[in-house]
Amino acid sequence: MFTDFTRWADMVVRRRFTVIVVLFAALLALGVYGMDLHSRLSADGWDDPGSQSIREARIKSEAFGRNHIADVLVLYHAPAGRTIDDPAFARTIVRDLNALPQRFPEQIAKINGTYWRTDTGVSLPDVFGTKDRRYAFASIAIRGDDNTTVMRNYRKVAGEFTIPGIDMRVAGGQPVAGALNDTMAHDQLRMELFAIPAVAILLFFVFGGVVAAALPLIAGGLTVVGAWGVIRAITTVTDVNSFVSPVVSMIGLGLAIDYGLFIVSRFREELADGHEVPVAVRRTMGSAGRTVVSSATIVVAASAAILLFPQGFLRSFAYGAMITVALAAFTAVTLLPALLAVLGRRIDLFGFRRFQRTRGTSEDPDNRWGRLAGWVMKRPLAVGIPIVAILVLLIAPIRDIAFGGITERFLPPDNPTRVAQQHFDRIFPLRQTGPISLILITNDSAAVPHVFENADRAPGLAAPFPNPVQASSTLGVFTTDTVLLDPHRPDPTIDYLRSMPLPRGTTLLVGGTPAEQRDSVDALLHRLPWMIALVFALTTALMFTAFGSIVLPLQAAALNLLGLGSTLGILTWVFIDGHGSRAMNFTPQPIMALVLVLIVSVIYGLSTDYQIFLLARIVEARRAGASTVEAVRSGIAHTGRIITAAALILLVVTGAFALSELVMMQYIAFGMVAALFIDAAVLRMLLVPATMRLFGDLSWWSPRRRRRPPATAPAEPETATTPEVAHSAAL
Repeated sequence: MFTDFTRWADMVVRRRFTVIVVLFAALLALGVYGMDLHSRLSADGWDDPGSQSIREARIKSEAFGRNHIADVLVLYHAPAGRTIDDPAFARTIVRDLNALPQRFPEQIAKINGTYWRTDTGVSLPDVFGTKDRRYAFASIAIRGDDNTTVMRNYRKVAGEFTIPGIDMRVAGGQPVAGALNDTMAHDQLRMELFAIPAVAILLFFVFGGVVAAALPLIAGGLTVVGAWGVIRAITTVTDVNSFVSPVVSMIGLGLAIDYGLFIVSRFREELADGHEVPVAVRRTMGSAGRTVVSSATIVVAASAAILLFPQGFLRSFAYGAMITVALAAFTAVTLLPALLAVLGRRIDLFGFRRFQRTRGTSEDPDNRWGRLAGWVMKRPLAVGIPIVAILVLLIAPIRDIAFGGITERFLPPDNPTRVAQQHFDRIFPLRQTGPISLILITNDSAAVPHVFENADRAPGLAAPFPNPVQASSTLGVFTTDTVLLDPHRPDPTIDYLRSMPLPRGTTLLVGGTPAEQRDSVDALLHRLPWMIALVFALTTALMFTAFGSIVLPLQAAALNLLGLGSTLGILTWVFIDGHGSRAMNFTPQPIMALVLVLIVSVIYGLSTDYQIFLLARIVEARRAGASTVEAVRSGIAHTGRIITAAALILLVVTGAFALSELVMMQYIAFGMVAALFIDAAVLRMLLVPATMRLFGDLSWWSPRRRRRPPATAPAEPETATTPEVAHSAAL
């Protein structure tokens, strides 16, 4: 494997100018191709396509057509001292409603209905107006046969529903979805405007120079724009959820910069050893380059495990993460060595010498990280037991974890769209946008009244089911829907309806937003153990292949699970129990189960990522003849500063999303921040040396390896380990 990487490095060095030109051109071309990615992304993918509720929605759409009743709901409030029957007030609103389909025929299909008589909608005063005649609403249909098309059409007319001088609010499914998507877009822009300059400053102080700091940023930027193009190509063959865009920016930029940080740091160490530039590049690729590829492979494997889930949202994240991480690694081992070969020792140009002191690979730095590791290994139990106890205590809040779906409550309490939707739901509680829906399929029309009579006895209904409507195009298909008293607690209603006894030859399907969210959560919880098992098996196998020890991967997995559990406990305490909700302006609520899966995958992958970089240097020192204690201290001394800097970079990138107004993005950002802190400051610096000291030489045990001689045994002169052989053996 070492030979493969050095041959690759030799090829890159020989053709360095060609590699730079081709990669710059290719990645920038992909970026140009992916410039319209945002317009190609889908609004679908939140639900389990194989669930009963989605089957109900599919049959209902085929038999009755797409339901546009809740696309846009415009709520009107009569002026003080007047009612919605006021002629001038009514005339202004009717004129505007009649003009909407005429002005935007490609986007607005019709006015479904309202309090007043209009050209294209039904007039039902008792349905669309309140008893005190202070409020009325209009239902407006947006053209489109799927969520993505409807959303695109809505965006073109989003600002056209307001009427000057009229007290009104715009609610409905499309305004809420649009507000959620817009918030994610603003989060991405914030990250690009604020996080990137902050990372640039951090890199400058890490490397002490402009040129060295610029290289990881170049790799990160090209990785992100290249990933946009690849994902843009994927959208031509499958739907990709709009959430993938901030994921590409957050994970792609962070990991690409981290990989660049490790490559450039190792290159400078090799130069400090006195190697010529081509040799330094080759040795860098044989050590840090190989580690980058191993790390990226593990992160990609952890992301690929998400493909076990059926939801398009998670599959989109898996596509984005796999493509971005693979491209980040490819850029790190191709473009960066070519640039390093061109720059050579000029990599330290435009900097301050006081920050540029770099020790060689064979010179163990006497720094705070090495001293800390040595201190921990002198008292592993005294350090390890209290830390594990604290982490277990942090895990405890997980008992309160609860799952839900995405709603307007993901927006801040004072968000205008959320306020409008909640105001509408309060005034018209029986017209909520997320009803419970039924589809009855039967050849016995006499059984229909009996089935729906039993359905009306379901607990939690805000009103009985209206008389069912029969499909005109499909025989034997009936539908009806009603709303729940508490749409956030639908389980008793759904369980009752799905367990009702039915006449022979009759099928009842329960759907609607509450059922779709419930089915999605059930699918996730059913497959989550399989995903965790697959991630564990893949990462263990890959780490065993990389390091030749079965104990090291198991130690890493145990620490990763401890860190992951602690992170989820912190997130539960904050976002579900609500501690800090007022300061961060969010509503405590059940977290979206899809986001939990995403968090588990990302955090486990990143934790393993840092473990790989640390263990690579520990194994390198061990195979060069060091004892276990010496190898651990040397590995932490060499990587402590770099891992800390890498974690800070990812913390800055992901931390920018902590300022989001969307609680889902806050959850992800705070999860990443907590995980990075626990991983870099606690697990890697404290628990790794403590556990490896306790395991001692057992850490290196492998079922396929013969017992190696003690590390302290004197080496024969003719077989003494040279630096070249040490690197070859280790890598």
